[in-house]
Amino acid sequence: MSQSLDRALTVLGGLATGAKTLDQLAEEIGVHKSTVLRLLRTLESHHFVRRDGTRHYRLGSALFDLANQALEDLDIRRAAHPALAGLNLRTGHTVHLATFDDGEVVYIDKFEGRHSVRMYSRIGKRAPLHCTAVGKVLVAAFPEPRRTEVADGIAYVPMTANTILGPGPFLEELDRVAERGFAVDDAEHEDFIHCLAAPIRGAQGEVLAAVSMSVPKVLLDMPGLLALAPEITAAAHDVSVHNGWTDQDKR
Repeated sequence: MSQSLDRALTVLGGLATGAKTLDQLAEEIGVHKSTVLRLLRTLESHHFVRRDGTRHYRLGSALFDLANQALEDLDIRRAAHPALAGLNLRTGHTVHLATFDDGEVVYIDKFEGRHSVRMYSRIGKRAPLHCTAVGKVLVAAFPEPRRTEVADGIAYVPMTANTILGPGPFLEELDRVAERGFAVDDAEHEDFIHCLAAPIRGAQGEVLAAVSMSVPKVLLDMPGLLALAPEITAAAHDVSVHNGWTDQDKR
């Protein structure tokens, strides 16, 4: 990767957390302000960056346009939309669609729940594999050698007191996910939320994505959450059939 491109991408990454000044960006990248200013002017001319007042810069509209175009180009997102919207409408709980990308979960669609508790997630947000129900579903679908390789490469950052720590326990959990056909996040990512997730399959039985349903613990205990497993597996099945999957027993 060229140095200028690398720096420009670093600038965009820095602005993803909020508006920043030229001085702040120069300090983050570790280069002179004149270099950052040249990058900002180029990015601004293509609408990837915009000025916010006289001193600050923010992400520009072109970046959001590209993100939306990329999301709209995802066939699985379009195919899953009716079933996931229906699941959200029936249950009132937050529903996510997620895929695996470079060792992490990426949320590619979200339907907000009717309750007042808001979650960490948003479309385009990345999350760890080891402490999310969608992450477990996606990794459990890998062949055994690949599953072990991914498990060994995870950092296992403890997000809550319930977070799985280490490849051994994670691989045991993946065996349970593969056996029962859905995954549980028992307040492992956020300590006030627990989740269920199920796989969405393609014509050959391959897992294309994962759908999850997230519920605040104050609204529903674990037995109540598990009682919703038929709802989420049925929604995942509907999307899978739409994608050409016919073997209901294939996992």
